[in-house]
Amino acid sequence: MLLHFLSIFHPLLAAAADIKSYGDKAGEAIALGAGAGGGAAGAGAGIGAVFNASIQAKTRQPELRGDIDRDQWLGFALTEACFFYGLVGGFIAAFVF
Repeated sequence: MLLHFLSIFHPLLAAAADIKSYGDKAGEAIALGAGAGGGAAGAGAGIGAVFNASIQAKTRQPELRGDIDRDQWLGFALTEACFFYGLVGGFIAAFVF
């Protein structure tokens, strides 16, 4: 009762007064954060590794630049797809379960 009275003075206290309604939303946010955040972290590391290998390969064998570029962009696309798998997994965990 006191939180409802104090909620007129501060918006954070209003949120604390309705904490039970936020319980379900918190699980959805955690699922989306874990799915999208984990996917983004993995994709970022993978893309960095792809471009690192591409730069090293181009400096060692410049005559294969065309083949290296093709493989670089294929690796980039496949690695970026992993982020979207994580994002879809987060949406499924948040809204289905």
